[in-house]
Amino acid sequence: MLENDSVISETTPTTHPPTENGFAPHPELDPKVVLTSAASQTTKIFVLDTSVILFDGDVLRNFAEHDVAIPLTVLEELDQFKKGSSVMNLQAREFIRQMDTLSGDNLLQEWIPLNGGDRGRVRVLADPGATKIDASKLFGTHKNDHRILNTALNLRSENPGRPVILVSKDINLRLKARALNLVAEDYKTIEVPDPQNLYRGHSVVDVKDAALIDRLFEEGPLAPEWFGIESVGANHYYILRSPRKSALAYLDGATGLVTRLGKGNAYGVTPRNAEQTFALHAITNPAVRLVTISGAAGTGKTLIALAGSLDRRRDYRQIYLARPIVPLSNRDIGYLPGDIHSKIDPYMQPLWDNLSFIKNQFEPRQKEFQRIQEMVEQEKLQVIPLAYIRGRSFSKVMFIIDEAQNLTPHEVKTIITRAGEGTKVVLTGDIFQIDTPYLDTRSNGLSYLIDRLKGHPLHAHINLEKGERSALANLASELL
Repeated sequence: MLENDSVISETTPTTHPPTENGFAPHPELDPKVVLTSAASQTTKIFVLDTSVILFDGDVLRNFAEHDVAIPLTVLEELDQFKKGSSVMNLQAREFIRQMDTLSGDNLLQEWIPLNGGDRGRVRVLADPGATKIDASKLFGTHKNDHRILNTALNLRSENPGRPVILVSKDINLRLKARALNLVAEDYKTIEVPDPQNLYRGHSVVDVKDAALIDRLFEEGPLAPEWFGIESVGANHYYILRSPRKSALAYLDGATGLVTRLGKGNAYGVTPRNAEQTFALHAITNPAVRLVTISGAAGTGKTLIALAGSLDRRRDYRQIYLARPIVPLSNRDIGYLPGDIHSKIDPYMQPLWDNLSFIKNQFEPRQKEFQRIQEMVEQEKLQVIPLAYIRGRSFSKVMFIIDEAQNLTPHEVKTIITRAGEGTKVVLTGDIFQIDTPYLDTRSNGLSYLIDRLKGHPLHAHINLEKGERSALANLASELL
């Protein structure tokens, strides 16, 4: 088994029918040679693709007693990522350093024990050259992915008694491997168990005695036991309802009591539903230093985050707005003319659109309208690229990251670890709308953060469910 019962998914069945002992023979092997039941108990050999290493530079620690093989082509590809400031560059450098430390004076084409020998082993696989099954010939092109496939197929031929599994974040490479009857799996150490059941941050509680809701209004916070609530952690939000009355409340992380919420208003923006009320409270609650807001397009994630931040602007020196540019590094924006602000503006336009919406809640002569304009001009409110935040420390800053589902768990960690004293971080996104290669609903940074920090007193999460953009937008979401 792998550590923490994670990393690798269930073994993908081969396309050949299984034999009586449950394993199918590989086509390049003698059909009479099949794996025995004893062989099925042996340790596995995992062949790593470059995408796995760029996703997690500490990958070698996560394979327990199993062996790990690195194709030489992967090292060649990592060479292209060793320079730069993006998280992928950092992952590549970390893996290269670990391999250098492990190898010492040993030859890398020999098996080298991991972690002092109480785990599996690692080795580098040279390009096998001609193989019985040549992926380049079968797919009609010579590319690195096909060299990696050939390396894994050759390793399987050399180890007929052991399962050889290609591990890749590249879906198409996994499909190609399975087309060649090679078992291929996703890397699943850093992922949530089931995104459909991801923590939502709020729940409905049916209160049998309406007098309890009256007491909440009249006497203030009450113990959760009065409502039959089994605590799921600090800052969880509730819709308390009885046949006659209802109330919005949350579990205060400091007191452990159920506390009533009023319908707030922030800089001209009034929440339109219970979930938006919860989200606005989390953003304006000074005791909460990290807020995550998930939801489909049009649910008001970014608007609520901006409005709440402007409402609490006096608590912070600056308000920073950011969105990941796919890819996160600044390589793509380099083709656009102008300075860094001109380059990132097209990517950040949704943030400016929401800011413009808030500003237009007021007349140009009103102080609220003018204050937003002044904040932008004086750089009290500014849009920044995420590619340049590493190494910085932000004190007394409100930091809003939009489209956070396009970040890896390591990128999210990099952002949050920049937070200094008095800083609050808000991440918004839709975990079912991902634009970054090698990420999905289980492995993206926003899902990972929600799952890992749920119930912590410094964290609050809300999933927005009702679209509020327009009736037309809701119609398209439901029927198209």
